[in-house]
Amino acid sequence: MITDLSKIRNIGISAHIDSGKTTLTERILFYTDRIHAIHDVKGKDGVGAKMDSMELERERGITIQSAATFAEWDGHHVNIIDTPGHVDFTIEVERALRVLDGACLVLCSVAGVQSQSLTVDRQMKRYDVPRIAFVNKCDRQGANPVRVKDQLIEKLNHNAVMMQLPLGLEDKHVGVIDLIEQKAFQFNGDNGEQIDEVPIPDDMVDEVAEYREILLDAASMFSDELMEVLLEEEEPSDEVIKAAVRKATLSLQMTPVFLGSAYKNRGVQRMLDGVIDYLPCPTDVENVGLDIENDEAEVVVPSSPEGPMISLAFKLEDGRYGQLTYVRIYQGTLTKGDFIFNSRNGKKVKVGRLVRMHSDEMEDIDSATAGDIVALFGVDCYSGDTFTDGTVPIAMTSIHVPNPVISLTITPSDNKSQVNMSKALQRFTKEDPTFRVSQDPETNETIISGMGELHLEVYVERMRREYNAPVAVSPPRVSYRETVSKLTEFDYTHKKQTGGSGQFGRIMGVMEPLEDGNYEFVDKITGGSIPKEFIGSCDKGFQDQLVKGRLIGATVVGVKVTINDGKAHAVDSSDNAFRAAARGAFRQAYDRARPVVLEPIMKVALEGPAEFHGSMVGTLMQRRGMILGSTESDGFSQVESEVPLAEMFGYATVIRSATQGKAEFTMEFSRYAQAPQGVTEDLIKAYQDAQKAAS
Repeated sequence: MITDLSKIRNIGISAHIDSGKTTLTERILFYTDRIHAIHDVKGKDGVGAKMDSMELERERGITIQSAATFAEWDGHHVNIIDTPGHVDFTIEVERALRVLDGACLVLCSVAGVQSQSLTVDRQMKRYDVPRIAFVNKCDRQGANPVRVKDQLIEKLNHNAVMMQLPLGLEDKHVGVIDLIEQKAFQFNGDNGEQIDEVPIPDDMVDEVAEYREILLDAASMFSDELMEVLLEEEEPSDEVIKAAVRKATLSLQMTPVFLGSAYKNRGVQRMLDGVIDYLPCPTDVENVGLDIENDEAEVVVPSSPEGPMISLAFKLEDGRYGQLTYVRIYQGTLTKGDFIFNSRNGKKVKVGRLVRMHSDEMEDIDSATAGDIVALFGVDCYSGDTFTDGTVPIAMTSIHVPNPVISLTITPSDNKSQVNMSKALQRFTKEDPTFRVSQDPETNETIISGMGELHLEVYVERMRREYNAPVAVSPPRVSYRETVSKLTEFDYTHKKQTGGSGQFGRIMGVMEPLEDGNYEFVDKITGGSIPKEFIGSCDKGFQDQLVKGRLIGATVVGVKVTINDGKAHAVDSSDNAFRAAARGAFRQAYDRARPVVLEPIMKVALEGPAEFHGSMVGTLMQRRGMILGSTESDGFSQVESEVPLAEMFGYATVIRSATQGKAEFTMEFSRYAQAPQGVTEDLIKAYQDAQKAAS
């Protein structure tokens, strides 16, 4: 157990898809002796990277779930979380950044700042996470780390400063030149484990001096000591420069840029030195909790092994041995056998097993202290729950959960699949707050919602593999409505004569549209032409017909029915007779009242870089969208519109293609509006065809 918190680093590796996050983590584990052989993400050896432990991840060569591990470097304990790059798995990045103190933003030296780099950067800013940048793939054709540094400044508004220059680029890339130490390092040996100091090439001496000057200028803004040394035109010590860069980085006012090629085993160890030198330890970060007993007032939770234990459950996994709960300890010490309390519901649980995670492997430990990231077994809770020792009424601020943007209907293939599917859905919704399951009350279909088509595709595939629950997938049916568009009179007699007493009831009145979309029944009977005891039956008869309209079988809304006359029979009239008469009257009036189909209209808020404003508006217009307004700020464009729900299926993929994956949208129900003639005709035809097929 580590009690010197200055020796702990909690970092996340985040980036755009295919920037080399998992490859970088694999090298970190190798150089810190956590693994003894390097395996590639898309390796031919069938093993795959250590951090991609799921079979699907190894097949596709992508990270789906964030994976936690730990390593020792230069006397420091480093907890590392490798996060996915796809925007569909954004919750994995979100919850990792919520509990991490610092991050390493990985960028490709050819592609530079890409769409998901912007999203990840926005998430880092949301949680005030200091970061260093690692420009990877310097061995690639077209590599230009200086251009990537410029993009960090232009596109992400970072004060990005080169800490190194490349020692050769593309196929000549062999190492890095450290601008603080003014030394060149070459990475040799089978796996780059041998670091040799070599002379700085003559043709780079001036360039090194120029970039070192820029670094010192930037760092001196955060250190009076460094400023004085430079003003006296003396040579500052490495320690003074590093202290200034650290201060700037922790205040989020500088992003130190490191270089290398993780795949070719170059530059990773020097980047690890940067993690130790410039990223925060737990005591450098101010953590805020909410006082439950004081109207959720904010309180600072000091990172200290002393004091009451406070920890946050940020990720759940249902594994072979039950629920595994990842927790970040913010204060105090957590020991195996302790009783801890869930701040959300006050439940007391015992810590039966405490482990440190290494991807899908675990190492049992007896205790862990403030600043550490560990996992508990057999504790029933939700993502975002706070655990304490029961002496403090504090809950840590929770995790930002984005709303789902895409839905699918799933149907199990048989009864066995139905049972397994239910188990899978129960597990997935608990593990992933962005994965939602609902039941359509009208169609009784099971609907799953998530962050993108890949997100849902992965869960459907996992149902099949892990739960033996094959399901058929289709877009959910849109909940259309029907209503009437003009006032119509009705006069209907229900008459039935069989042996014995018959049935008789006559109803007269009017049906008209109702603006608020509800149903209203008005009784204007005078003189007892319909006896009082049958009025309720008339109302029930009309309501029977609202369930299924006569145009497309959808629910009927926005109808006002007024009865003003009728006739009863002393013997043959009954509740059932008048209920049947009301049903007939409704059908008679409905067919003449020009019924129309209403479709659900969604309010769609779209946000993306201003350069794609035209493309963004175009995608909405193609989907019968009506633009309500648009604003622009900080190079970002926001467009508000109303679009029919039926047109929004598959939109997540379309908008990402149209904006290089840089735009995001949210969608919520707005209102019902009359569907265009063409859409109505198609729906009526489809309904009639279905009726014929059923009969």
